[in-house]
Amino acid sequence: MFSLLVLMCFGEKLGEDAIKAIESAQRDLLLYTSKLNVFSFAPAITKHLFRHRWTTAFEMRRRQKELYTPLMTAKKEHKNTSINPSVDDPQGDRYVYSYLDSLLDIKLADENCRALTDDELVVLCSEFLSNGTETTVTALEWIMASVVKYPNVQAKMREEIERVAEDGSEVIKEEELQRMVYVKAVVMEGLRRHPPAHLVLPHSVSEEIVVEGYVIPKNASINFGVAEMGWDGKVWEKPMEFRPERFVEEGVDVTGSREIKMMPFGVGRRICPGLGLAVLHLEYFVANLVREFEWREVEGEEVDLAVKPEFTVVMKHPLLVAHHSSAMMRYLAHDGW
Repeated sequence: MFSLLVLMCFGEKLGEDAIKAIESAQRDLLLYTSKLNVFSFAPAITKHLFRHRWTTAFEMRRRQKELYTPLMTAKKEHKNTSINPSVDDPQGDRYVYSYLDSLLDIKLADENCRALTDDELVVLCSEFLSNGTETTVTALEWIMASVVKYPNVQAKMREEIERVAEDGSEVIKEEELQRMVYVKAVVMEGLRRHPPAHLVLPHSVSEEIVVEGYVIPKNASINFGVAEMGWDGKVWEKPMEFRPERFVEEGVDVTGSREIKMMPFGVGRRICPGLGLAVLHLEYFVANLVREFEWREVEGEEVDLAVKPEFTVVMKHPLLVAHHSSAMMRYLAHDGW
């Protein structure tokens, strides 16, 4: 997943060592951010009291900049010399159009139409990689945990996949995914039952408002309990059960345009811009994993759905599974075994 996001971010297919270096720098800083919350309170004082944390964070960001700067410089040079850098190079160049390209095109109208600085580019690319990787990987592990824990769900998915997917194709195509109603339902049920983030990013109100008798002062920081919303027994029948059929029977709007029954991506004007991409990635990986293998619990190792808060809310005991090739099983079945 991280390799895919690096390509989407920088538009360049990097080697394994380069990707691992970027991933390590990203994860180190990501996990360290929980120690930086203290600077939200009286920063002029806490920067001195916790100066080691402050300098460590800056050192981590410096490491990121060292890794990103050559990539950004090369991309700038390519944009300046390429005839049409907004599309894949027909001569087979190493670059494709990327998130970084879109950032390099930005001119800040309120600041004399200046371009983004390298420091700003580093922060935005780091945000892109973190938000596009950690949340999706966490959601994928939770969904596959449920697929393993509930064999009947896995069997229904495989039946639909074999019915819809083209025989002999190497992978399931995006247009085929659009016809896999149950696969989509499994992904949605996974996001409802085990959202990777139990809270959305904090917001604030621009004016004082009263909601259900509670006064919310102007500029007060507010948040939404995403997980509890998806587990509300007043809204969902048997909410703690993993039952994808509820999304086949009813369907649920996750954008907030009609109703708000769950909001793993937030809702409204500030909904996560990566919603469509994240759901596509989840459907693609889940469908292809189930198509290629039959997934089972390791003997004596029951799937444990206990949680552990990190940057996202992950499985306390990472998923451990056994698998058998579905392709081989189908071959043996056709041969009369």
